[in-house]
Amino acid sequence: MKKSILLLAAALVLTAASATAQNQVDKQGRRQGHWIRTDKDGSKIFEGDFKDGLETGTFTYYYHDGTVRIRNTYTEPGRRCLHEAYDEQGHLLARGEYNQRNRDGLWSFFAEDGRLVKEASYRMGVKDGRHVVFNRSGDTAEVAFWQNNRRHGRWWKRIGQNGYITANYVNGNIEGRLVEYDENGNLAREGYYSGGLKHGDYRYFENGNLVIKERWNYGMMNDREILIASTSPSFVSIHDIACMAAQGKAKTVVLLRDGQKLVAHENFEPVFNRAGDELFALANRKSHISVARNCIQGIGRDNEGRDILLLEPQPDFAIFPDEDAIKMVRSTHFEEHSPLQEMIER
Repeated sequence: MKKSILLLAAALVLTAASATAQNQVDKQGRRQGHWIRTDKDGSKIFEGDFKDGLETGTFTYYYHDGTVRIRNTYTEPGRRCLHEAYDEQGHLLARGEYNQRNRDGLWSFFAEDGRLVKEASYRMGVKDGRHVVFNRSGDTAEVAFWQNNRRHGRWWKRIGQNGYITANYVNGNIEGRLVEYDENGNLAREGYYSGGLKHGDYRYFENGNLVIKERWNYGMMNDREILIASTSPSFVSIHDIACMAAQGKAKTVVLLRDGQKLVAHENFEPVFNRAGDELFALANRKSHISVARNCIQGIGRDNEGRDILLLEPQPDFAIFPDEDAIKMVRSTHFEEHSPLQEMIER
């Protein structure tokens, strides 16, 4: 019994001595030796060694359940360390060097399954140098160069498996030519930028064939010409188009503002998509009819009392607007009785 009491007393002394040996501060107020910091319920927050107030060796930070959250291994006391961050399941998420608490040099970032998802270069806390993103297959998905936290230099991004887009950045803005290629290696689009704004010629291709020509002036589009694949293919400005309507499954009628009618030998969707929706609205989704917004005069009725769309110029066929189109037209406060309505009712 007496021996047990002596052993217990010795253990208490050793525990007290151990507690005294850690979390020490010298006369200058500098942390010295081994430190352990805990929260109010006793869970360990971090553990590591100090020398003259500077972190040295390995510092480990923990989640509330004791799982390692961060491990910093100092190569220069209090200044430079190799940093490793983990999730609560123990998966490595990031690895790189800190210099005076700033990311510095090459950093690597990982997915939960261990895949490398990104490599990024830093200079004292700012993005500087090459940044590479990887896809699930481990192939390069994007490459960009940075300078002072701005993209600066060549940029490349994979589209699908074999397609890609590339351009050059200057101080965070695209400058000069941007070009994109599709999965088959065909040119998909190319255009020019100044100060990050589209400026000059911009062109789009389908299966390597030119289908859209645009002209831009510092971010403002002056014109867009779209291919009308008729018997004699031609490019038409969207400002000259009044109406587009499907004709069966393989043709689209394009009515120009001067009354001329063109027939594109392809279905409605590609023609409508080339024209875009800046100037056009769908008059009837089911029937695939689109009209230029500023050609709309209002809503009238035919001899059978059905709603019809009034345009200028008026096509030689009736356009029966769907419910959405009717709401859109009436919301713009068009008059239902216009000169066109009177002419139709005669």
